[in-house]
Amino acid sequence: MTEETPGFGENAEKPDVPSGATPDDAAPKAAEPSTEEGPAAPAGDADSKTSAQDVSLTAQLDQVRTALNERTADLQRLQAEYQNYRRRVERDKVAVKEVASANLLSELLPTLDDIGRAREHGELVGGFKSVAEALETVVAKMGLQQFGKEGEPFDPTIHEALMHSYAPDVTETTCVAILQPGYRIGERTIRPARVAVAEPQPGAQTVKGDESAETAPEASDEKETGGPDEG
Repeated sequence: MTEETPGFGENAEKPDVPSGATPDDAAPKAAEPSTEEGPAAPAGDADSKTSAQDVSLTAQLDQVRTALNERTADLQRLQAEYQNYRRRVERDKVAVKEVASANLLSELLPTLDDIGRAREHGELVGGFKSVAEALETVVAKMGLQQFGKEGEPFDPTIHEALMHSYAPDVTETTCVAILQPGYRIGERTIRPARVAVAEPQPGAQTVKGDESAETAPEASDEKETGGPDEG
């Protein structure tokens, strides 16, 4: 006689299966992952986060613009300083060159005066003439200019009066003789022209005014009488 194992016999209990269902339906189903999302974040929180990010980006952009403007201003300032430095250096070069030329030519002025006197007396001849003309050409290329002419008005800034007289034929202080010509380089006067000047004769204008006053009444009397009597 054999013993029956509980649960494997015909009388074993079977799980309740609804009518019309397949055996697979009776098997317990595995838990499926839930596809339902949790509660959505409020719209106000998302907007506030976006606004905060915009404000942060705007602040960073303002900082970058400020830094760029500062660097641009520094660059422009450095460029202006450099341009001013170049102009100052060029101006100093010109000034140093003019001073050096003026110092050299000042030493040659007595020689030029001797050449001028020799020319006036007709002694500038032969080899001496060639040397003198070559020297005058060289100093002219260096910018030396001679000035001072008879008959020009006296200017105390470029003339030095060594002799003084009066003349009836001048209406202002005039250079009537050039004792030594003046020299300049550009606008720099190396030596003023040494001249003799003449001023208008004292009382000449007063006498002229008196003569005009004396002739005026005579003309007035003649006008009142209507001229000489008719025949």
